[in-house]
Amino acid sequence: MAKVEIYTQPFCGYCTRAKKLLDDKGVAYEEIDVMMEPARKREMIDRAEGRTSTPQIFIDGKPVGGSDDIAALNRKGELDKLLGLAP
Repeated sequence: MAKVEIYTQPFCGYCTRAKKLLDDKGVAYEEIDVMMEPARKREMIDRAEGRTSTPQIFIDGKPVGGSDDIAALNRKGELDKLLGLAP
Protein backbone atom coordinates (compact mmCIF):
# COMPACT_ATOMS: atom_id res chain seq x y z
CA MET A 1 0.00 0.00 0.00
CA ALA A 2 1.13 3.54 -0.73
CA LYS A 3 2.43 5.96 1.88
CA VAL A 4 -0.10 8.77 2.29
CA GLU A 5 0.52 12.09 4.02
CA ILE A 6 -2.11 14.77 4.50
CA TYR A 7 -1.46 18.28 5.76
CA THR A 8 -4.53 19.59 7.58
CA GLN A 9 -5.76 22.23 9.99
CA PRO A 10 -8.65 22.26 12.48
CA PHE A 11 -12.15 23.25 11.37
CA CYS A 12 -11.31 22.60 7.72
CA GLY A 13 -14.27 21.00 5.96
CA TYR A 14 -12.16 20.04 2.97
CA CYS A 15 -9.68 18.29 5.28
CA THR A 16 -12.52 16.37 6.89
CA ARG A 17 -13.88 15.34 3.49
CA ALA A 18 -10.47 14.17 2.24
CA LYS A 19 -9.81 12.16 5.41
CA LYS A 20 -13.26 10.56 5.16
CA LEU A 21 -12.56 9.42 1.61
CA LEU A 22 -9.27 7.88 2.71
CA ASP A 23 -10.90 6.35 5.80
CA ASP A 24 -13.70 4.87 3.69
CA LYS A 25 -11.06 3.19 1.54
CA GLY A 26 -9.30 1.82 4.64
CA VAL A 27 -6.13 3.74 3.86
CA ALA A 28 -3.71 4.59 6.66
CA TYR A 29 -2.24 8.07 6.46
CA GLU A 30 0.00 10.41 8.39
CA GLU A 31 -1.86 13.57 9.34
CA ILE A 32 0.22 16.71 9.81
CA ASP A 33 -1.71 19.50 11.51
CA VAL A 34 -0.11 22.75 10.35
CA MET A 35 -1.78 24.69 13.19
CA MET A 36 -0.25 22.44 15.85
CA GLU A 37 3.08 22.30 13.99
CA PRO A 38 3.34 25.73 12.31
CA ALA A 39 6.88 25.11 11.04
CA ARG A 40 5.49 22.34 8.86
CA LYS A 41 3.33 24.81 6.88
CA ARG A 42 6.42 26.00 4.97
CA GLU A 43 7.33 22.37 4.34
CA MET A 44 3.82 21.76 2.95
CA ILE A 45 4.00 24.79 0.65
CA ASP A 46 7.41 23.75 -0.67
CA ARG A 47 6.32 20.16 -1.26
CA ALA A 48 2.98 21.21 -2.79
CA GLU A 49 4.66 23.39 -5.41
CA GLY A 50 3.46 26.64 -3.85
CA ARG A 51 -0.06 25.63 -2.86
CA THR A 52 -1.03 27.12 0.48
CA SER A 53 -4.51 25.72 1.16
CA THR A 54 -5.30 22.66 3.22
CA PRO A 55 -5.52 19.84 2.81
CA GLN A 56 -2.50 19.00 0.73
CA ILE A 57 -2.17 15.30 0.05
CA PHE A 58 0.90 13.33 -0.94
CA ILE A 59 0.92 9.74 -2.14
CA ASP A 60 4.34 8.10 -2.10
CA GLY A 61 5.86 11.57 -1.79
CA LYS A 62 4.11 12.98 -4.87
CA PRO A 63 1.71 15.91 -4.52
CA VAL A 64 -1.80 15.01 -5.66
CA GLY A 65 -3.54 18.19 -4.50
CA GLY A 66 -6.42 18.68 -2.13
CA SER A 67 -9.84 17.26 -1.38
CA ASP A 68 -11.39 18.11 -4.74
CA ASP A 69 -8.39 16.63 -6.52
CA ILE A 70 -8.53 13.24 -4.80
CA ALA A 71 -12.32 13.16 -5.22
CA ALA A 72 -11.80 13.70 -8.97
CA LEU A 73 -9.15 10.97 -9.06
CA ASN A 74 -11.57 8.68 -7.26
CA ARG A 75 -14.37 9.39 -9.75
CA LYS A 76 -12.01 8.58 -12.64
CA GLY A 77 -10.97 5.31 -10.97
CA GLU A 78 -7.37 6.49 -10.66
CA LEU A 79 -7.14 6.95 -6.89
CA ASP A 80 -7.18 3.22 -6.09
CA LYS A 81 -4.25 2.71 -8.47
CA LEU A 82 -2.22 5.43 -6.77
CA LEU A 83 -3.07 4.03 -3.34
CA GLY A 84 -2.08 0.51 -4.35
CA LEU A 85 -5.64 -0.79 -3.89
CA ALA A 86 -6.35 -1.70 -7.51
CA PRO A 87 -5.89 -5.37 -8.48
